[in-house]
Amino acid sequence: MDAKDREILRILEQDGRITNLDLAARVGLSPSACLRRVQEMERTAVIKGYRAVTNRATLGIGFTAYIGVGLSEHSRAAQKAFERAVSLAPEVRECHNVTGTIEYLLRVEVSSLDDYKRFHTDILGTLPQVSSLTTYVVMESSKDERA
Repeated sequence: MDAKDREILRILEQDGRITNLDLAARVGLSPSACLRRVQEMERTAVIKGYRAVTNRATLGIGFTAYIGVGLSEHSRAAQKAFERAVSLAPEVRECHNVTGTIEYLLRVEVSSLDDYKRFHTDILGTLPQVSSLTTYVVMESSKDERA
């Protein structure tokens, strides 16, 4: 990775649909050289994919929360069982294994507080690995660079 590759990545992170011609012009490369660099970053999984950034509110998602999850057992088996369970829950948009006083940090998106309560009680509350849950409700996001 050199400065040109990092510049290409910065632009693609902002606009994944930019044409190769426009991208090449912005970074000062020929279109063929630019395309070779992008294809190499795709081949080596520096670029893992492209996504649409959606307006969650127009999709009916009006409630976002981060949940700190403590596990009752600190074994690999308990971690894998928890990860399998949350991977099946469409409400869980992100699951991170973290260090500190908890084991996991989840980002959950649902339509309403009532839907969150159902998820909290009927999904997370039934997992035998879970010993504690701490919810942080997102009121506003002044910066969010997730694709």
